[in-house]
Amino acid sequence: MDWNEAVEPRLNRLNEIDEFCLKAYDISSLYNKKMKKYHDQKIEKHKFLVGDLVLLFNSRLRLFPGKLKSKWTGPFLITKVFQHGVVELDDKEGARFMVNGQRIKIYLGHEESAHEVVEVYPLDEV
Repeated sequence: MDWNEAVEPRLNRLNEIDEFCLKAYDISSLYNKKMKKYHDQKIEKHKFLVGDLVLLFNSRLRLFPGKLKSKWTGPFLITKVFQHGVVELDDKEGARFMVNGQRIKIYLGHEESAHEVVEVYPLDEV
């Protein structure tokens, strides 16, 4: 048996493996593009206006126990809307801060009820 005859089947198998890897890469990149397109369709684009009342998502609330605590704080007043989704908020004390627009949602209550004081009754005292 000649040396070239023994090496040729191995080279063919290596070439087949390379083609298989390239095809798998193409398929996975096509899959990723389709998934990105699907995900981008599901994202809701919110238009916030100056003067709207919004609630702010509190992501640090996980440190405290209690399933019934709301993860949304506020309401806050929108004072300025910047490009790329940045929003400047104003709280009750007059402090202003900027947040990402994806962390807020429109407050559906009335402006008068936004500043009402809610009485809290612990369950162990009732």
